Amino acid sequence: MGNEERSHGTGSIILAFFIGGLVGAGVALLLAPQSGKETRQKIKELADEAKEKATHYAEEVKSKVTSTVEKGKELVEEKKSLISTALEAGKEAYTKEKEKLGKG
Repeated sequence: MGNEERSHGTGSIILAFFIGGLVGAGVALLLAPQSGKETRQKIKELADEAKEKATHYAEEVKSKVTSTVEKGKELVEEKKSLISTALEAGKEAYTKEKEKLGKG
């Protein structure tokens, strides 16, 4: 399994763990014996924390995707250059061979 595949798998595991924790915390808050005001406050805090973590996770994913896309563009440009050079060399060899056959 490549590095990229492992990082995607790890990200999915972390996200699943995070979501499971949020669900568990939410259930615990709803079942805990406390006033409605306290419960609402804790749910609000939990939601704010979840939003912050989700935003952070999304930024990490965006950064990784951007990096991967840039690497892909560089690779395409490199291969494009190699192919162009090979084509030019092939045309040149063909032209020289054609001239040799024409003279002979």
